[in-house]
Amino acid sequence: MANAFRSKILQSLEDANLQAALDGNAARRKQSRTTAYASLPEDLLVMRKRVHAVRAMTTARLESYLEQFITRVEENGTAVHLARDAAQAREFAINIALQHQARLVVKSKTMVGEEIEINSALEELGVQVIETDLGEYIVQLRGEPPAHIITPAVHLRRADVAQTFHEQLDIPYDDSVASMTETARRILRRAFLDADIGISGVNFGVVDTGSLCILTNEGNGRLVTTLPPVHIALMGIERLVPSLDDLALMLHLLPRSATGQKLTVYTSLMHGPRHADEVDGPAERHLILVDNGRSALRGSSLAEILYCIRCGACVNVCPVFREIGGHAYLTRDGETTPYPGPIGSVLSPGLFGQAEFGHLARASSLCGACREACPVDIDLPKLLLRVRAGFTPTVPAHPPVDQGETLSNAPRSLRYGLRLFTW
Repeated sequence: MANAFRSKILQSLEDANLQAALDGNAARRKQSRTTAYASLPEDLLVMRKRVHAVRAMTTARLESYLEQFITRVEENGTAVHLARDAAQAREFAINIALQHQARLVVKSKTMVGEEIEINSALEELGVQVIETDLGEYIVQLRGEPPAHIITPAVHLRRADVAQTFHEQLDIPYDDSVASMTETARRILRRAFLDADIGISGVNFGVVDTGSLCILTNEGNGRLVTTLPPVHIALMGIERLVPSLDDLALMLHLLPRSATGQKLTVYTSLMHGPRHADEVDGPAERHLILVDNGRSALRGSSLAEILYCIRCGACVNVCPVFREIGGHAYLTRDGETTPYPGPIGSVLSPGLFGQAEFGHLARASSLCGACREACPVDIDLPKLLLRVRAGFTPTVPAHPPVDQGETLSNAPRSLRYGLRLFTW
């Protein structure tokens, strides 16, 4: 296991404040998820199998669905840009910003944005980027990456946030939640009105209608996608559902698994830009579809990780994450990964390489809690073992085949021994 990773683990275990924050998050999420599941229209196990089947079928036919989706999106008036990697995705966004001489960008929560490091790319151009999700705004003020794919500031307690606001916003220390929320709202409201471009993620793309579905619990998501004259949506190519009926199935489980809600406060379906007879919405809407290793991953025995709908349930129940937090999931060079926890310990090596991220899969007890919590019934312990064994995606192929993989991480004696045993 990488030395930087080990050092960060030890540091996290000694941080009493972090331990208290993570314990509180785990307890809250467990209770709220259990309560929310009780209101499902069908048995949870039945619905999980249905969701798994839809995600598996969509991933298997991804080229066809992606082609149909792009056609529908363009028919709706949205410009589509297909990025083969993070560099090209950044290039598309930069070109749009330069075309509109953008000086201020407001951004809603997007894990793909973290993955491709869009903030730093725009800031190098002199563009100011302001995170508008409250948790993302807090960690941005602190100069930190998100610590969780759903709850970016999960590692902080109320006093930490109050101190951050006091130091970074030059206001009196006040740990009242209402006061801190009002401060953030007052500052961000001006940014929404002044922004040249809004950037958001996409939870699901609906193939039949070309719809972009975004789920948020704060009004920032709708403001980012409608107030600025230009909206850029960032979406991984695997985040497709064939129809609105399939989307409805996902929406039964995603909010319940993520935040313990029956439905998020804002569930938005967006299509094209503002029409000539409309007063609301952006004049231009762009969709940047990001591959960045997903095609290669789809052709490997780690392909099942692409079924993930990013609810964060596996992270919340993981006993390892509960002790070390999201910022402890480091590369060999000491950089944080945008995807921590069980999901990140498979996705990061699969997308970004075994050499830098393969050691993360060893930070797991293989207790199976992640699979039990997963609303898509992804066999995460199996995938973690495959990462430990060194299975790595190589070239794009039709899923799921093992020919495009290697046991690069296994000792030579084990590789030869397994071949002999297999014979």
